[in-house]
Amino acid sequence: MRVSSTIRLILTVGTAWGLSLTLFHTPVFAAGDAAAGESKAALCAACHGPDGNSVSAEFPKIAGQIPGYVAAQLAAYKSGARDNAIMKGLVLTLSEQDMQDIDAFYAEFETSKASISEAEVSAAKRGREIYRVGLTQYSVPACMACHGPAGDGIPARYPKVSGQFKEYLVATLMEFKSGKRVNEEMNTIAFRLTTEQIEDLAGYMQGLD
Repeated sequence: MRVSSTIRLILTVGTAWGLSLTLFHTPVFAAGDAAAGESKAALCAACHGPDGNSVSAEFPKIAGQIPGYVAAQLAAYKSGARDNAIMKGLVLTLSEQDMQDIDAFYAEFETSKASISEAEVSAAKRGREIYRVGLTQYSVPACMACHGPAGDGIPARYPKVSGQFKEYLVATLMEFKSGKRVNEEMNTIAFRLTTEQIEDLAGYMQGLD
């Protein structure tokens, strides 16, 4: 959590691991060629940045993701498992090897750091409890069991969530909650979270580093 050292200590004290929350359960892809992926990723740079660190919350950061995550999402857009008109057009001509190469290229970069303001600290503390402990009374497991205490993900199944834009994380969780984005585990878990809890959780994940 990129705030003052005192606040950071308060927000990152360890607690029980709990059960697993699979925010983006990712299938395993073969390793790609990062050098080959550099030119293939040119079409991504306008929205996601040349190094995968988008400067707009409208487009997620994809730099430093766990190997396989970016390729899996590209494949989902191409198959129609994920619905986005812009992405559908961009991936139409990509082969599986192209997707793996783009994945490998972006995995070599580090995710840019994010922070929260002092005014957001109270909400982030509430989000910390969900992320690190869960909500046992609602059968909501701790997120960190799958995404790691620092949100770095656990290759090759569970992606990195730290440093991601809060707005993007909120939008993603709300899609899981409504059923617009399909993942059996996440649909069930997100459905049990209130909008406020989703916003608190997303704020905490944004500040993790």
